[in-house]
Amino acid sequence: MLRTHTCGELTLKNKEQHVTLCGWVHKSRDLGGMTFIDLRDRYGITQLAFNMEVNKEICEQARTLGREYVLKVTGIVKERSNKNLKIPTGEIEIFVSNIEILNKSIIPPFTIEDNTDGGEELRMKYRYLDLRRNVVKQNLLLRHKVAIEIRNYLNHQSFIEIETPVLIKSTPEGARDFVVPSRMNPGEFYALPQSPQTFKQLLMIAGFDRYFQLVKCFRDEDLRADRQPEFTQIDCEMSFITQEDILNTFEGLAKHLFKIIKDIVFKEFLRISYADAMKYYGCDKPDIRFDMKFVELNEIVKNKGFKVFDDAELVIGICAKGCVEYSRKQLDELTEFVKKPQIGATGLVYLRYNTDGSIKSSVDKFYNQAELDKWIEQFKALPGDLILVLAGNKEKTQKALSELRLEMANRLGFRDPKVFAPLWVVDFPLLEWDEETNRFYAKHHPFTAPKPEDIPLIDKSPAEVRANAYDLVVNGVEIGGGSIRIFDKDLQNRMLHLLGFSEEDAQAQFGFLMNAFQYGAPPHGGIALGFDRLCALLGGSDSIRDYIAFPKNNAGRDVMIDSPAKISDVQLKELHITIHN
Repeated sequence: MLRTHTCGELTLKNKEQHVTLCGWVHKSRDLGGMTFIDLRDRYGITQLAFNMEVNKEICEQARTLGREYVLKVTGIVKERSNKNLKIPTGEIEIFVSNIEILNKSIIPPFTIEDNTDGGEELRMKYRYLDLRRNVVKQNLLLRHKVAIEIRNYLNHQSFIEIETPVLIKSTPEGARDFVVPSRMNPGEFYALPQSPQTFKQLLMIAGFDRYFQLVKCFRDEDLRADRQPEFTQIDCEMSFITQEDILNTFEGLAKHLFKIIKDIVFKEFLRISYADAMKYYGCDKPDIRFDMKFVELNEIVKNKGFKVFDDAELVIGICAKGCVEYSRKQLDELTEFVKKPQIGATGLVYLRYNTDGSIKSSVDKFYNQAELDKWIEQFKALPGDLILVLAGNKEKTQKALSELRLEMANRLGFRDPKVFAPLWVVDFPLLEWDEETNRFYAKHHPFTAPKPEDIPLIDKSPAEVRANAYDLVVNGVEIGGGSIRIFDKDLQNRMLHLLGFSEEDAQAQFGFLMNAFQYGAPPHGGIALGFDRLCALLGGSDSIRDYIAFPKNNAGRDVMIDSPAKISDVQLKELHITIHN
C-alpha cells in the first residue's frame, strides 16, 4: 500500500506516529511562516502543516500545489493548537517531511465543495469530479449500506440471489422497451428487461422458492426526478405463500432498513384499499403524514341552482385547518393552481368558517345559512378553518383535489422529509379500460392473479374484478408493488384473452411461461421495490439522480460520455439496419 492510513482515521491516539497519507488537495492556506493543506480522500480530511522556519524547501513546495493535485505525503502526527471538532481528525495535523506529487490537476470547472458553484448540467458533464464532493459521496455510501442490509435481511429469510438475463424479448404490455438489434439474427431484436417478471416466475416453477435480485431494469419513458431510463429494483418472488406472507416479509424489510439507516422504529403499517385511497385521497399513493381527507358533498349541494355543482359527477372538498385568514390573493393563487392544464380543474369554491362563528363562502347567493351549516357539519370543521371544494368529472376532480391537498400541505409545512408514514395499498382493480384503444389493460401486468372470490366476474363484469395486488407507499411515493401471480394455464389464457391477445399472439409472447405451468407450477407471488427511490427516500431527497453514480439527464442523455450517440455505417451494415433521413 502507498499509504499507512486514510485521511479520515487519525486522532490523538496516533500522536507522534510516523504516517504516510495519499489523497487530493482540497484547500490550501498560506499564513506567512506557515502553510496548511487539507488533504482529502474518500474517508475524510486531514490537515497538513508546513513550517517555513523548520523546513523552508518543503514549505515552498507545498505552496506550489494546486487544488485536486494527487499527493503522497509522509510526516509526524501532532496535536493541533486550533482544533476543529467538527471533523474526526480535527484534533491532529501532520507535520510533513516529504511530498510526492502522484499527479497534477488542471483547475476544476467548479469548486469541489458541499455548496458548489457548478450548475447541474456542468456537474453531470464532469460527474467524476462531482462524485468527489462530500454530499454526493455520502449518497453513494448510503446506497451501498442499504444494499448490504437488504442482502443481509433477505439472506436470513432464506432468499437466494439469482441473476436473470438482460437480453430478452420485447412484449407489448407496459412501457416502451429499449431494443437491441441482433447481428447474428438479421431483422430480429432483443429487448432490455423492464423487469425480470417472467424469469422469476420460472424460477418458482424450478423450485427456488425464495428468489431475490438487485437488478437493472430499463424503460423508454419520459423522465422526471424519480425516473431514469435505467434503474435498479429489489426484485423478489416467493412460493407457497399468501398475500399476507409477502406483506409481512417485506414490511419486515422496510422496518429493518428504517431502524438501521434512520434509527426509526415502526409498529404495524397502515393498510387501506385502493377504493378508499381514491375516495379519501384521490390517488393510489397517498401521503398520510397529514390528514385533510376528502369529503363528498353531492347529497347536500346539488339541485340548489348552482349549475357547476348540479352538473358535476362529483363534488368534493378538503378542510384546511386554521386557514380562514387566507387573503383573497392567496385564494386566487389556489384557483390559478387548480386551473393549470396539468391539474385540470375549472375553478375553486371556498367557505370560510370565521373564528367568531360566522360563515362566508364564494357561493353565498346559491346557499343559505342553514345549507352552509350542513357543509360545516359534513367536514367537521371548527371556527378558523377554510373549506376548499372542487367539482366535475369524478376521476379528474379526484386527481385535481389530490394535487390541491398536497399543495396546501406544502404551504402549511406538513410534508416534513424527516417524518415517515408508510402504508400498504391493497385490492387494486385487476384491469383498467382505455377509451382510446377501446380495450382493457392490466393495472399491474398480465400475470397478476384476481381475488379468488372475484374470478366469476371475469367474463361478465371484468371492470369489477379486484387484483391480489399491493403497493408499498411512503410519504406519497410508491416505493414498490407486487401481486400474487396466476399459476394456472387456463386462468392465464382467460386473462390474456380479456386483454385482447389472440391464441397465436399469446402463444408467441408467453407460450414458454404457460407451457411451464403444465409442469407443476406452485402458488407464488412477489414484489419489486424501487431501490433508487428507496435510497432517495432514506436520504431525504426527491431526486433519485443524487443516488446513482452516473445518471442520465431529463432528456435521457449522459452528457459526460455523450450518450446516446450515432454508430458507424460499418456497424449499421453489420446489424442490417438502414437509417432513413
